[in-house]
Amino acid sequence: MNFDRKELSNIQLLDLYKKLLKPRLIEEKMLILLRQGKVSKWFSGIGQEAISVGITAALDQDEYILPMHRNLGVFTGRDIPLHRLFSQWQGKKTGFTKGRDRSFHFGTQEFKIIGMISHLGPQMGVADGIALANKLKQNGKVTAVFTGEGATSEGDFHEALNIAAVWELPVLFVIENNGYGLSTPTNEQYRCENLADKGIGYGMESHIIDGNNILEVYTKIAELKASLAVNPRPVLLEFKTFRMRGHEEASGTKYVPQELMDMWAIKDPISNYKEYLVNVGVLSEELDAEFKATIKAEIDEHWAITQAEPEVEADLSEELNDVYQPYKYEEVNPSKEIENIRVIDAISTALRQSMERHDNLVIMGQDIAEYGGAFKITEGFVEQFGKGRVRNTPICESAVVSAANGLSINGHKAIVEMQFADFVSSGFNPIVNLLAKQHYRWNEKSDVVVRMPCGGGTQAGPFHSQTNEAWFTKTPGLKVVYPAFPYDFKGLLNTAINDPNPVVFFEHKQLYRSVYQDVPKDYYTLPFGKATLLKEGNDVTIISFGAGVHWALETLTKNPEIKADLIDLRTLQPLDTDTIFASVKKTGKCIILQEDTLFGGISSDISSMIMENCFEYLDAPVKRVGSIESAIPFVKALEDQYLPKVRFEEGLLELLKY
Repeated sequence: MNFDRKELSNIQLLDLYKKLLKPRLIEEKMLILLRQGKVSKWFSGIGQEAISVGITAALDQDEYILPMHRNLGVFTGRDIPLHRLFSQWQGKKTGFTKGRDRSFHFGTQEFKIIGMISHLGPQMGVADGIALANKLKQNGKVTAVFTGEGATSEGDFHEALNIAAVWELPVLFVIENNGYGLSTPTNEQYRCENLADKGIGYGMESHIIDGNNILEVYTKIAELKASLAVNPRPVLLEFKTFRMRGHEEASGTKYVPQELMDMWAIKDPISNYKEYLVNVGVLSEELDAEFKATIKAEIDEHWAITQAEPEVEADLSEELNDVYQPYKYEEVNPSKEIENIRVIDAISTALRQSMERHDNLVIMGQDIAEYGGAFKITEGFVEQFGKGRVRNTPICESAVVSAANGLSINGHKAIVEMQFADFVSSGFNPIVNLLAKQHYRWNEKSDVVVRMPCGGGTQAGPFHSQTNEAWFTKTPGLKVVYPAFPYDFKGLLNTAINDPNPVVFFEHKQLYRSVYQDVPKDYYTLPFGKATLLKEGNDVTIISFGAGVHWALETLTKNPEIKADLIDLRTLQPLDTDTIFASVKKTGKCIILQEDTLFGGISSDISSMIMENCFEYLDAPVKRVGSIESAIPFVKALEDQYLPKVRFEEGLLELLKY
């Protein structure tokens, strides 16, 4: 192995050696503890340490790194106290996730490290968002994100590299090509000769680096870091290395040919670097022994600290309170000056006034810039706020949502417009696994609003007409808003943007230009979790949201003899159960109308809650009405049959006769 020290001093050479030794010695300790049954699981990075150590050493302490589960050298390179790492692995309270997640599945703002989730790929999009925030701040900082050769097969890899290239983001995409994705060899993962060749397709600079040569890693990253500070751009780096142990220890390495193991054992990054340092007179055996003794003593000391810590005790209130970041609602009362506007105008005005109020707010989506979005909601925004904050995106929902999360991590607010709510299926993973779980997992907010133009009635067919709120009301950590009137759209959207928690904001397309209302001109907010009682009566309680509210109003106008409490939920998570229960206890009958298909929808949960909490007040079973159990069709006659508007009137009259 050829080492080139370039201009590095003896002190720098020894510092890199000590940084290499530390993760290796920790691993050796963990493997012993694993065999003793004192550690439950371990993902080994033995043989790959030079990549993590070299990159971390070359970056500034305040530059974000997004590692994988085989990058212990990143964490030790940032000087995280070892007992905190050990406590994280052991599920102790003083770890980074309070026992809620294992291994390196965590982040820490203190040390500017954002760990991966088991889906691997989404963290590359998160790196894009972090880098975008750096670019908007013009701070010259670089972001490094790790992935393995296996995860380069994921769509998130393509999406994240494409976004970074188009937006010229200062990201180092680090591929640790270690030969196997669990047991699948590289020849079953990709057909290009080198993964670095993929950079050509993105118009991206790329390099192949010996991942076992600490000096090559460190000096190349230092060179690129200096270059990216002047000329921001993404760079794809393929590090050739090898995984000397199993995917995790239980997997073993029987599937690896012995001659391959022998070949890479000769290339061990630590023993070779040690030999080089000894040969050039920088390291002696005595000094080496001293380094090892010091590190081992530190490991033993900090392991003892972790062992002395108590096991986690379940605390129900703490678990529930940590699902969301605490947020004190900021009430801004509306002015007396009003204007009669449509839903679409209310949304556009809320976005514009929030952009003026929050100079760190970025809006992203397909065609939202000069074109103004598919529904022209952001028309004129580029002229007022610039293309830095109003960003057209490539067609890649997953990486865009992940990037929004990265913006939040690095001090921004983000709004993502799904061109149609149906398309959110392509971005589902980061919403439910990054945004929703982030605060619960490691106490970090996800300050993202996902706007969802949704709903039927416009003959747009199966892929532009869904109302899929039930996908998200089921997911703890998300807030779900679904208004019906311009006044509520404006006030609730402003609150959604203020709230540091992730909000999925549904906007029924049929209401965009058909519903008018007097709305205050100035900025104002409305609280989440507060339903509106639109009509009052003693006959029956009607519960709905979105377009269903208007269908219910039409039905009551058509049947003036029916005296009903009509509840517009406005937000589905949090849900205003107090208003629901009070009304049901008064009327004794309840019908719930949703546009979504009935089975598994939110009306089922509301019905169950009413049965559990108001059973003795009921004079009839709770009635649910929804769309038929099929995809939403295109032709008007079929769509009318699909939607529950007519069936709602029939169900209401039937319930009143009970």
